[in-house]
Amino acid sequence: MQRESLEFLFHPESVAVVGASADPNSYGYDYLKHLIDYGFPGKVYPINIRRAEVLGLKAYTTLDEVPGRVDYVIGCIALTQVPALLEACARKGTKAVHIFSALGSETGLPEGRALEGEILKKAREYGLRLLGPNCLGIYCPGAKLSFGFDFPNEAGGIGALVQSGGSAIDLVQYGALSGLRFSKVISYGNALDINEGELLEYLAADPPTRVILAFIEGLRVDGREFLELLRRAARAKPVIICKGGRSRAGARCTLSHTASLAGSSGIWDTAIRQAGGIPVRDIDDLVEMAVAFSLLAPIRGRRIGTGGAGGGRNTVSVDEWEENGFEVTALPEVIREDFRKRGSRLWYCLGNPADRSIATAFPGDAFTVPALLMEMAKSDSYDFICANMAGDEHPHSLENYRRVMEEHVDGYIKLYKESPKPFFLIFNSRPLGIKEMDGWRWREIARLRTRLLGAGVPFFPSVDKAAKAINELIAYYRWRDEAD
Repeated sequence: MQRESLEFLFHPESVAVVGASADPNSYGYDYLKHLIDYGFPGKVYPINIRRAEVLGLKAYTTLDEVPGRVDYVIGCIALTQVPALLEACARKGTKAVHIFSALGSETGLPEGRALEGEILKKAREYGLRLLGPNCLGIYCPGAKLSFGFDFPNEAGGIGALVQSGGSAIDLVQYGALSGLRFSKVISYGNALDINEGELLEYLAADPPTRVILAFIEGLRVDGREFLELLRRAARAKPVIICKGGRSRAGARCTLSHTASLAGSSGIWDTAIRQAGGIPVRDIDDLVEMAVAFSLLAPIRGRRIGTGGAGGGRNTVSVDEWEENGFEVTALPEVIREDFRKRGSRLWYCLGNPADRSIATAFPGDAFTVPALLMEMAKSDSYDFICANMAGDEHPHSLENYRRVMEEHVDGYIKLYKESPKPFFLIFNSRPLGIKEMDGWRWREIARLRTRLLGAGVPFFPSVDKAAKAINELIAYYRWRDEAD
């Protein structure tokens, strides 16, 4: 069934925040502040029954007092007040209402379910579309809409539908640390009206969205219908799905969180895979899969050229690649011979992995790890290239550390831009206490990471995480080729 387009949700010309507040501890403050801070270009109307001005904007006692139409309304009021709000929205020509309020059906109480039923009945009577209740709403950088502080202003190609509000924030924040940028992120909560089926169908047809992520606690549409929507979406673009409530304890949690009924983990994963989707376990997996699918070209083979760390880390790295089903192909003799002709004194001991530690024997040698990886990228012996960005194992002083690491980063950025094969990094990240932030080594690692992010270089926190993502990348494009 072809549904009405949800495009109006993401491009309102006017927004009212009902329950707008000057109290920074309130959500009515947060939503108004987001519209101001992100530079929403349309008209913004704070609704507050006690104040004539909120955060420098003229406030109105009721929605009815606002001059002209209000396209989109954010309701930061008690759920019991929403039915009356919907009546006012109908008078103002509103198209969509985001109901932030909770304490509906997720409470498990009959009165909560009855209240949601009344709200839905009124919305349908007035021709209004509802997002929520019990959700954070919309983050759309292109439209300057946000539900979180300090989200990236730049738009990207990731679209996400997320039932949980906290998980939506986690996805954006952690994704930003990995270089991801989003077209739209929708936190949809109890899905009283707009649900995962409509959102999936919308994102599948949305031109700016190239990869779809989903965090679903329980389906509100029929399971067969959802799988058919997923099948159609996956033919067009990758769809990566995290299912909350796989265990019995998790199922109880989702019922009290968003009033969702969970299902069997094994059955879910099998059905999602058969429809062309990619099931994952948590938000970290969602982000790492999104890095692979949005920042890397399709990878169709398992032969890897790698290197970059010292001998010990390289050894463990290639063990992990092989344990995950990849082939660490021997270095072709023609590449070794090429470095001999360049005057390298290390040509005879070059290999795959490219060992950074041997380069310290002859500073200025023609062999560097980025140079060798570039030759691997040009060779028919490899399908993709991965470098280990080992910023925490160098014994150098600050001056030498900066020199060595800058050379590597410059080389990896050049490799990413010029490599004929997909290229990415393993950039290990470890938790730090506040005291460690004073250490120059950790500050330098953060600075180098920022440089790589700025250049768009994709990276993963470990070989195992990268291998899992690349395996899914290969499997998806094989599925799509066969489906075509």
